[in-house]
Amino acid sequence: MALVRILVDGYSLLHSWPELAPGRARHSAAARDELISTLSRYQDASGTPVTIFFDGSFPRSRGVTAEPGSSVEVIFSRAGQTADQMIERAAHRFAPYGEVLAVTDDVAERETVLSLGGLASSCWNFIQTIENALAEQAEDIKHHNRQERNRFHRRRHT
Repeated sequence: MALVRILVDGYSLLHSWPELAPGRARHSAAARDELISTLSRYQDASGTPVTIFFDGSFPRSRGVTAEPGSSVEVIFSRAGQTADQMIERAAHRFAPYGEVLAVTDDVAERETVLSLGGLASSCWNFIQTIENALAEQAEDIKHHNRQERNRFHRRRHT
């Protein structure tokens, strides 16, 4: 089956990635925004939809949000609900359509998603995947721009 969606435990990934939004509190809006931005770029590079789940404690931000300029889905849990529970529910609901990848450092959560037929990744492994994909994308863009520049210069001098 094809990978249909990546389900990310947002705070778990933020706590594992101190290089992202350095000097910012891991639960700050700035750190969340940086994570959303990075995962949007990764989604563009990979072509796989990404949903980020955050344990909600921000009353005006609860529920599904559409971040301005972001193509990833961002969901905050409601009172009495955790990001883990929402990831489990999403993994179950997406199962008929293909595999999902759950990204978390919570081993029990990864085991639950695996038992539902999904895939699971530690945050460190996923960070490596993101960094490699974004570096490859940057190299591809650089190569494409070089080709276009050369083609433009040849046309001008012909």
